[in-house]
Amino acid sequence: MTAIALALHILGAVVWVGGMFAAYMCLRPAAGPLEPPQRMRLWRNFFQKFFPWVWLSILFLLASGYWLIFVTFGGFAGARPHVHVMQGLGWVMILLFLWLFHGPWLKFKRAVEAQDWATAGAHLGRMRQIISVNMPLGLIVAVIGASGRYW
Repeated sequence: MTAIALALHILGAVVWVGGMFAAYMCLRPAAGPLEPPQRMRLWRNFFQKFFPWVWLSILFLLASGYWLIFVTFGGFAGARPHVHVMQGLGWVMILLFLWLFHGPWLKFKRAVEAQDWATAGAHLGRMRQIISVNMPLGLIVAVIGASGRYW
């Protein structure tokens, strides 16, 4: 069961962080030359497809992470320092996503539906700022997860 929990944990992290990386480093520059209506619709469509996967990833990460802490390590006292760091940074990432989803994303989506491209662009800029913090945090957590047992 530990192997299954660990696999779900890794898959959750790869999907979430990989999606942010693809959005920020690949889709963002590729969408830049598009006219605002096409660019905003592209981003809306991307995030509408991506965010359900983020929610599922968060579910997998929390369930598998706490299962590993309590079943494999016997609780927080048995977890090594890197596990505590991953948990703390993971919660920061979740809070940032909640802020992004319930704030700029919903406003962005409404602005796109209203064809208010300037407002949509402003909210997309706020989303980009949040992702520019969350993506590096996710990469750091991935490195900690991969290397922490060797600290």
